[in-house]
Amino acid sequence: MMLGSAEEAYDFAYFRDRLADPALLADAVAPRVDSSSPLLAVPVGGSRRGGYVSYGLVAMAVAARDRLAGRDGFPHLRIEWSPYSDTCHVVEWGDPAPPWWEDEAVAGRFYGYSEAAITMYVQQTPPISSATAGAGGPR
Repeated sequence: MMLGSAEEAYDFAYFRDRLADPALLADAVAPRVDSSSPLLAVPVGGSRRGGYVSYGLVAMAVAARDRLAGRDGFPHLRIEWSPYSDTCHVVEWGDPAPPWWEDEAVAGRFYGYSEAAITMYVQQTPPISSATAGAGGPR
């Protein structure tokens, strides 16, 4: 597995357009664990207290965690193992994330998104109901 530059990541523009502190992208990397497009790993810093990247296979999650280990901005690396075969394993870093059922603005601030990006997301996302609460919810 290699670490590519942030600009190589499939979701680089998504983060560039939404982070409160886009300067974090200078230290972001794109873990490449297979032939698919790499996803962006944005370090903690400023208002960004944590981050994550999802992988479909345990081996990919382990490889990504190992490659990010020791890099500045990726403290407390851990893998949240999925108990389901159709759900991704998540490599997380930084502080523990707020529960997924918390207020979306709380999660947005935790991940360091701008207030404008949070407002836009909240306006476009239906509220969590009891019917969707057990379905895994947003991350």
